[in-house]
Amino acid sequence: MTARELEGKTALVTGATRGLGRAIADALADAGATVIVSSRKEEACATVAHEITRATGVKAYPLALHVGDWEAVEPAVDAVVRDHGRIDVLVNNAGIAPLAPSAYDVSEALFDKTIDVNLKGPFRLMAVAGRHMRRAGGGSIINISSIGAERPSPPEAAYAASKNGLNALTRSFAQEYAPTVRVNCVMPGAFATDMAGGWDEEFTGKVVDRLPAERLGDPRELAGMVVHLASDRAGYTTGALIPVDGGRTAVY
Repeated sequence: MTARELEGKTALVTGATRGLGRAIADALADAGATVIVSSRKEEACATVAHEITRATGVKAYPLALHVGDWEAVEPAVDAVVRDHGRIDVLVNNAGIAPLAPSAYDVSEALFDKTIDVNLKGPFRLMAVAGRHMRRAGGGSIINISSIGAERPSPPEAAYAASKNGLNALTRSFAQEYAPTVRVNCVMPGAFATDMAGGWDEEFTGKVVDRLPAERLGDPRELAGMVVHLASDRAGYTTGALIPVDGGRTAVY
């Protein structure tokens, strides 16, 4: 990666205060982008933005946003453009991953919340940010889906359905805003995030046993792919669904 190759660009990352989102925000800042750190909790956004600025020397800014709130999305994106002059990169990372013991046990409220956050929110963010990007002459949208979209298990049915929908939106928006705005999707597998920290040894062993890589991923390994897709080096890549999963989807 070329140092500071994203200098001068503004990147909005949702769900950026922890896990993969935090790693993505760190990597974009390391590459020189002004990062807008977004999540529902304003205090957490401010703390992480301060930490990124201190660590990288690149300014990061907080933005409290509930992506499942349709009416809140456009004012938030407009504020980014107003305050920073542009939006060059959007990373739709915010999401929830509820599990249920059976399909029957999934409530309508939980199903609707999963769709609101994982699918409806990214749809509206792409529509609004993509419009700004096209008017400005270019941009890159990166959606964070999951290999569960293609390899769903019963406990994660609603989650998997929402992520499969996000895959479909990726390809649709890649056509909608072509040729100036690129839209791609990264499908993570199992990564060593704070969520994985709660897994017991037996469960972790079962996960790793199915991976050709024989280990969990480092969040920075996914973040590197996002930086690449955000950069001009990926100028001919759009509408792509890219697994970053230690080879899991290569295994039947």
